[in-house]
Amino acid sequence: MSDERFFDPYDADRPLLMRCSCGRHGNASEHAADTRADAVAELRRRSSTPEFESYSNAFIEATLVKALFPQDALRRRFLRAVGRGTAMAAISSVLPIAPLQAMAQETSGALEKTNLKIGFIPITCATPLIMAHPLGFYSKQGLNVEVVKTAGWALIRDKMLNKEYDATHFLSPMPLAISLGVGSNPTPMNVATIQNTNGQAITLHIKHKDRRDPKDWKGFKFAVPFEYSMHNFLLRYYVAEAGLDPDRDIQIRVVPPPEMVANLRAGNIDGYLGPDPFNQRAVFEEVGFIHLLTKELWNGHPCCAFGTSTEFIQKNPNTFVALYRAVLTAAAMARDAKNRELIAKVIAPQAYLNQPETVLAQVLTGKFADGLGNVRTVPDRADFDPMPWQSMAVWMLTQMKRWGYLKGDVNYKQVAEKVFLLTDAKKQMKALDLKVADGAYPKFSVMGKPFDPDKPDAYIASFAIKRV
Repeated sequence: MSDERFFDPYDADRPLLMRCSCGRHGNASEHAADTRADAVAELRRRSSTPEFESYSNAFIEATLVKALFPQDALRRRFLRAVGRGTAMAAISSVLPIAPLQAMAQETSGALEKTNLKIGFIPITCATPLIMAHPLGFYSKQGLNVEVVKTAGWALIRDKMLNKEYDATHFLSPMPLAISLGVGSNPTPMNVATIQNTNGQAITLHIKHKDRRDPKDWKGFKFAVPFEYSMHNFLLRYYVAEAGLDPDRDIQIRVVPPPEMVANLRAGNIDGYLGPDPFNQRAVFEEVGFIHLLTKELWNGHPCCAFGTSTEFIQKNPNTFVALYRAVLTAAAMARDAKNRELIAKVIAPQAYLNQPETVLAQVLTGKFADGLGNVRTVPDRADFDPMPWQSMAVWMLTQMKRWGYLKGDVNYKQVAEKVFLLTDAKKQMKALDLKVADGAYPKFSVMGKPFDPDKPDAYIASFAIKRV
């Protein structure tokens, strides 16, 4: 192609493209690629500083200690009673699988497997898994990781069951469902970390600006990304609190997240409770508005997770530790607000999220247009707290039971403790003659209603609308 043809103003089949407005690049694509490269370089520089290394190591160790001692007063009492060295030894001894005792330290054993495939869905929830790739966090741990963009959650599940993926981006309820054989053959799966908290919204078609009361949504058609998702459970919870039966008064259909905006535009659905960036993308495309962020229903709720099969962990403990460290390092970087705009540039390309940077920046920074004429500032619209609290798992199981996905009696805590890799310090603390409190079951509220993980069946019975 000659320059003359490139700039021919009389060729109806070609756009009239001159140089990029910045004066440095031939076109906008070159400009975007260059700025992404600058963002990657800057984030790599930040991640290689002694300050970040200290911050990251402290973040990883603090993550583990917080898992064992969610009540800070108990942690302080424990440390005062036994001292730092004994406490470190005690904590390492109660991690759920013996080879993971070095998880908060450098991996000492040889990696059993170095070439790995990790699946992800192109949504902002996957930010730690994705950004660990271009920023070199996997390779720093000795891993050669291919992150594979995947079309939908059913395919993620199938590829994990078929062992095509070594680890994956999960919706946080999925490992519970797969482990119990709900919707698939039972195969033990584990949640290693929560990928993100919050990060979802209810988006409605622009024509419904005057129908904001969910009591008026009878007959509406909604999309969620998967049956075993926080999106499905939170949508059901929200409309049921408004007096609608989610199985009879509205329709809920499964739609892959990348197809949600197109279905909204076509009028196939009235709205969706979906992951970002597709809530913000609907605003960007002027076809929808953000009715509410799910953090308004349950602030700090889990969304997606990083996990793998129990078999993979048992066969490849050192590899799993290395993966765990890489993902936690990325989560530590993603939690820092000053990195969010650069991260938006890094994960925007087609190989990852394939989204406009401005859409991702609005989600990650929390300064966004809501489609109703407002610019809102919600810094924790999406956050990256990696702790897989077992009380969260129990809540998910109650909703699976409430809506008929789970039949019969359920040992909620036993399932939560098998699937969500987080233990309390009960065994070692008893050996040290200390009183033991449940350390993995913090309480929380959903839409103002307290949830007590010690009374899951009573919680289910308290709802007027349910299938049980």
